[in-house]
Amino acid sequence: MSEPHLRTPHFSWRDDSEAYPAKPCRIVSMMRRIYLDNNATTPVLLEVFDAMRPYFGEHFGNASSIHHHGQETRAAVEQARDSVASLLNCRAAELVFTSGGTESDNLAIAGLASAGDHLITSSIEHHAVLHACKHMQETGCDVTYVPVDGRGMVDPDDVRRALRPTTRLISIMMANNETGVLQPVEEVGKIAVEAGVSFHTDAVQAVGKVPIDVRRIGCHTLSISGHKMHAPQGVGALYVRKGTRIQPLFYGGRHERSRRAGTENVPGIVALGKAAKLAMEGFERGDNEKISAMRDRLQQGILSHVEEAAVNGGGATRVPNTSNIYFDHVDGESMVIALDLKGLAVSTGAACSSGAIEPSHVLMAMGLSNDRARASIRFSLGKQNTAEDIDLAVGLVLETVTRLRELSPTFRKAVISS
Repeated sequence: MSEPHLRTPHFSWRDDSEAYPAKPCRIVSMMRRIYLDNNATTPVLLEVFDAMRPYFGEHFGNASSIHHHGQETRAAVEQARDSVASLLNCRAAELVFTSGGTESDNLAIAGLASAGDHLITSSIEHHAVLHACKHMQETGCDVTYVPVDGRGMVDPDDVRRALRPTTRLISIMMANNETGVLQPVEEVGKIAVEAGVSFHTDAVQAVGKVPIDVRRIGCHTLSISGHKMHAPQGVGALYVRKGTRIQPLFYGGRHERSRRAGTENVPGIVALGKAAKLAMEGFERGDNEKISAMRDRLQQGILSHVEEAAVNGGGATRVPNTSNIYFDHVDGESMVIALDLKGLAVSTGAACSSGAIEPSHVLMAMGLSNDRARASIRFSLGKQNTAEDIDLAVGLVLETVTRLRELSPTFRKAVISS
């Protein structure tokens, strides 16, 4: 790699077939693998891995202990809190470390609403929000799900029209996990202020990809997750604006200012802080523009050679790393499998929905037909990807689409009828 911050930890296995000839030999594939499913999870960058490594052994103290071992880990936690706060432009004391985006979303929703309250969210939210809202309905809340247009965008006026005297919370995501479309959260934030309503935004797919300023957004709570920004899985954070009272999900010690009980995941928190620092440095270098250029190169390379294909949400502003493309006459799951066999990792949508029988709720909400929603593939880039990755990926996609369409009865009928 040309820049050290793009390196990821490399793990290899030893082939002992010569030392132990009685054992069956293990065949190693020399296929180059290209990972374009970074919205599902990202590889941990080497600098992040190195930062967290000492806190698994050398610095092992409980951050709540008052002796030396505890205080050195407490210092590391607070340093990481400062870094994440700088990334979001908030006070360090306004951050609650969690296990990830799902917990952060649940804490924001269940912590701000109660029986009898009215909530407003959108039809394209991540299931961490949708299922949390469904649970709130079961506990006595009313929930309004505002629609999106064909680009996958929420209309702020729909949010305004959905307000009631009992509205307690608005939850609209910042960036959609499947299409990458950025939502008008600043406008929604102003509506919330005017109505005196709490506003939460799920920024899991936006953090590290676009600059985030919680003051400018005007939100009361905002969720992020480490493994979407090259930190490890199992750590995240929730911004809680000063003065916002939130009911905890967990009960125990007085960790995180009594907002999230449980011994801190020190290695994960340190890693999240380092990833936040690297993200800020990346913004200064213009990394997001480079990733956007590669994303556009991928789109253009595919769409210039494939007919009956287009970008879902292409008419809207998106995070720089994401492209969701439909390929008519192709089954998305079959394409994911075929590409994986060729060394390219992509997805049909959210990783947490893998194996779902129903097509993407996001694409259906945008007005796509059932068949077209099932024929859609999400490509999502990370800091580790290169221009060579993109060029190879384009070739693999073109080859795979051509082959799958040759096997498709609907495609053959379309060719004959034309």
